[in-house]
Amino acid sequence: MINAIVINNSTANRANVIAVRTQSTEMGVMKAMLIDTLKVKLANGIAHFIFKKKDGSYREAWGTTQTNIANAKTNGRGISREAYKTTAYFDVECGAWRSFRWENLVQVF
Repeated sequence: MINAIVINNSTANRANVIAVRTQSTEMGVMKAMLIDTLKVKLANGIAHFIFKKKDGSYREAWGTTQTNIANAKTNGRGISREAYKTTAYFDVECGAWRSFRWENLVQVF
């Protein structure tokens, strides 16, 4: 029996970036798929997740990209965070946009 995982181009790109940054192909694929899960949750409501911050501490976050919540704080003139190899979300606790590096996502609830 052969097990296969089918991923789209965005997920493959994320997996490659994460694999280079972490020196682990397996970690790249795993984290890229976790980001896909998070992006669906962010688009459909408020997601609960944990990521590692630049300073090494961990951040438990509640965020969204759902337009009816985040639209008032979106100007649409910037460059997508994907270009910087990060994921952006609207932090519902702070009322501001935040982002994290792909390889630093730890858990999605």
